[in-house]
Amino acid sequence: MTESAFPPLRRIVTGHDGNNVAKVVMDGAPTNAKHGVAGNVSTLIWCSDETPADISIGENTEDMGARKLGTSPPPNGTRVTVIDFPPGNKPAMHRTETIDYVFVLAGEIDMDMDESTVRMKQGDVMVQRGTNQSWVNRSDQPARLAFVLVDAKPLGIGHAVTGIASAS
Repeated sequence: MTESAFPPLRRIVTGHDGNNVAKVVMDGAPTNAKHGVAGNVSTLIWCSDETPADISIGENTEDMGARKLGTSPPPNGTRVTVIDFPPGNKPAMHRTETIDYVFVLAGEIDMDMDESTVRMKQGDVMVQRGTNQSWVNRSDQPARLAFVLVDAKPLGIGHAVTGIASAS
């Protein structure tokens, strides 16, 4: 098992008590981390099953970060993940039928596409719209990225990754 070079993640989930008072209902380390063969550590923070999402009142909400998901979010849903990429990780070209919001929290990383590469550094944000891509850390430092995947209408091209569990 590969350990992350970054400090542990802390996940804070808010909600309401029975009197409609806003409060923290979960606070601690996320419970669903996967250690990939490429050396990546992928931690599911939260997901939703539908849009608009169910944010019902109550303190006893399901831990939506404990769900077992593949790369894509549930149909009509969302998926929020933090992935740590070690230097020299082994990339895997893939495509999801999603719109992805990608935030570089630390380090730098390359996203290889069919015929081009874009380098992202800490503070960069990408809107990725269902393209073939592979995440490659060609630097000598680890990189930490946050991904928000939102289910999208199928493009009808190539072979998209759906329910396959992976770390990207």
